[in-house]
Amino acid sequence: MAEDFYDVLGVSRDADEDEINAAFRQMASEYHPDVSDAEDAEEKFKQAKKAKEVLTDEEQRQMYDQLGHERYMQAEKRGATENGGQGRGGARGGMGGGGPFGGAGGAGGAGSIFEQFFGGGGRGQTGPQSGSDLRTRIQLSLEDAYHGVERELTIERPERCEDCGGAGHPEDADSRTCPNCDGQGQVTQVQQTPFGRVQQSQTCGRCEGTGELFDETCSTCGGDGEVERETTLTVDIPAGIRDGQSLRMDREGAPGDAGAPNGDLLIEVSVADDDTFERDGNDLRAHEAISFPQAVFGDTVELETFDGTVEFDVPAGTQSGETFRLRGKGMPHLRGRRQGDLYVEVQVVTPQDLTEEQREALQAFAEAGGEEIEVEEGFFERLKSSL
Repeated sequence: MAEDFYDVLGVSRDADEDEINAAFRQMASEYHPDVSDAEDAEEKFKQAKKAKEVLTDEEQRQMYDQLGHERYMQAEKRGATENGGQGRGGARGGMGGGGPFGGAGGAGGAGSIFEQFFGGGGRGQTGPQSGSDLRTRIQLSLEDAYHGVERELTIERPERCEDCGGAGHPEDADSRTCPNCDGQGQVTQVQQTPFGRVQQSQTCGRCEGTGELFDETCSTCGGDGEVERETTLTVDIPAGIRDGQSLRMDREGAPGDAGAPNGDLLIEVSVADDDTFERDGNDLRAHEAISFPQAVFGDTVELETFDGTVEFDVPAGTQSGETFRLRGKGMPHLRGRRQGDLYVEVQVVTPQDLTEEQREALQAFAEAGGEEIEVEEGFFERLKSSL
């Protein structure tokens, strides 16, 4: 049985991209065929490189985890997944459901394999490849989400190695013609697919399209052409953003091949719960305590919101638990001009500490209503239950 990609790199199944890249660089420094004399160096390096490519690609990694190593490799060889192994794409694609690509039809989870054999932007495509997208997360308060905010974000990301310019070897390293592609930089593969025999030219995996092999690798990046660096970015978070939504910063992801653009940075937003307001879509909900006299006689009540103090009228005879709607006082619509509403549920508070005058007045109120209540024996509890 072939060795699992996680075992190849010696990482756990929940390893993040940074751990995977670090493990690959370590193996490259030991087994790159141009620096290692071990008999199996070339094979180990190829396995490590393949493992890194799959496990740092979000869609391919998800499909790999779902299918397992053997079925994934079989699917890659045939250019199609078996038994609906569609990854994350579902029935998104343009070929309809029920096809040999799990309903994805060249999009979604099986898209990478489909594109590898039929072209269109997968990793098997001829020509310089764009960099991978990177992901991170940022947490906001509900008030930040209400107003929108500018934040600084510090991440570690791969960047092109400055010492070798991304080439993976010193500038003065000796070179020789790649025996795998005879210096062409491309190899031709013929695959049997459900649509017949398909022939495609692909970038040579040995020399990565350069047509040359070098006798020395860059000591800084271990021949990978990339190094991890800490970078601080400024991100504008729009008002009205919701928990779980993502922002995209163009070209702030991993570097692409020479002549190809960087990937993007995807920022998942997490909005914390607020002590005062509960979010319901674009609406907000809150509770406000009012006194017994306010409920009986009516009053204008003030409420502190993210935009300052607002007022609303509580009519005479308001019952505990009634809800009032304040139009346009909720969350802003994302990238829109409207706002949701604020719903305020009032709670009538039973007094606890009273002056003698207040106690006599409330007792008189109870007696006027025909209630004979012993004040010392739970008057206020019984008064509360009668409201």
